Amino acid sequence: MGAMRRVATAATATLAVLAVLALAGCGSGSSGGATATALTSGPIDIWYSTNKQEITWAGKVVKAWNDQHPDQKVTAQAIPAGKSSEDVIGASITAGNAPCLVFNTAPAAVPAFQKQGGLVNLSSTFDDAEKYITARSGAAADGFRSPDHGLYQVPWKTNPFMLYYNKDVFKKAGLDPAHPKLATYDDVLAAAKAIKDSGAADVAIYPPATADYTNVNFDFYPFYLANSGGTQLIKDGKATFTGEQGMQTLKFWQTLYANGYASAEAYSGDMWAGPFADGVAAMGVAGPWGKAQFDGKVKYGVVPIPTAAGKAADATSTFADSKNIGLFTACKNKLTAWEFTKFATNDQNDLALLETTGQFPTRTDVPELAAAFLGKNAFFEPFAAAVPRAVDVPNVDSLTERMQTFRDAWTSAVQSGKGDLPKTFGDAAGTIDGL
Repeated sequence: MGAMRRVATAATATLAVLAVLALAGCGSGSSGGATATALTSGPIDIWYSTNKQEITWAGKVVKAWNDQHPDQKVTAQAIPAGKSSEDVIGASITAGNAPCLVFNTAPAAVPAFQKQGGLVNLSSTFDDAEKYITARSGAAADGFRSPDHGLYQVPWKTNPFMLYYNKDVFKKAGLDPAHPKLATYDDVLAAAKAIKDSGAADVAIYPPATADYTNVNFDFYPFYLANSGGTQLIKDGKATFTGEQGMQTLKFWQTLYANGYASAEAYSGDMWAGPFADGVAAMGVAGPWGKAQFDGKVKYGVVPIPTAAGKAADATSTFADSKNIGLFTACKNKLTAWEFTKFATNDQNDLALLETTGQFPTRTDVPELAAAFLGKNAFFEPFAAAVPRAVDVPNVDSLTERMQTFRDAWTSAVQSGKGDLPKTFGDAAGTIDGL
């Protein structure tokens, strides 16, 4: 409420105080550890991914909640179509009509959403938020803190990336499909040459080729994390990719494009899973969710992300490809949104997430929680083992601009198959550091 004018009567002042007390009572009367502010319960709306398996999971979770909370109904829908989920969410923040929750909030977009004033600081809004999030996710939660140390996202799911390969294509190219030699960059380049020379597939590998900054996560970043022991793209505000390990990774990818082992043309279908699922590419980078995308389409195997010198699987870092839960400031009934978030991430629903989608909840006890599932699904075991070494994007100001700067340099000097890598990326690093 605005400050009372000095000319207000004593009676008016008394009524105003009573009104404030009544509002505070409405916010603090519900359970859930909310701070004593005007937080309310009631209907909320949420968005989730367009992934079919996630839609199935969300439908069951929403129904279970609504059956138990008829006065706090959750209305759910897939994120509306747009250039990207991040663009759609950003536009909804600007328009003031963002949903209460988005179960597909990309960590890379959080700094921008926060700058727009679109995200709720969970740490300062709900008394039990810090305790709940850190108890569930452990030290991983600190990787998602904003520069002010608040949590503006709930760590939800992590998808360690690995290199998938098409066993039929490898066999046709004269490569061993049961024990492929793919530990080093040189190994991959040799396999790529055999695939091209034999005509076993159109290209060896086909990551998303568009200039969008998020595609860094599907080519350079997983390989750089593996090669550098988990060094993030930006550390202490400075770009890290101009060092020896970064240059090794950049040169590897430039060579793939220069020799025609990778395509810089945008794929006409699903640009993330399509080239591998369609048999156009012999290899593809994906998380455990790839199983649902590739089953029944290609015979595949997985290996850890290759490195320059070759590292053991238990020492290889990778990209986490996390998607988190954002609670948006446009939400009217924030208390219900927080309670539903905890409901959707309880033991039962986290296990259902893994069983339904093949994606790992970001929690410390996955091996115990999912012991029976992993025992029956050996394919997921290497991904589960990689969870502790999975690293996400840095949470820094102007992250999207910094990543886009890197991507522009990538388009110019790597996808073109030619270019002065030290100069191009040295210039990019200077711009990034300036931001």
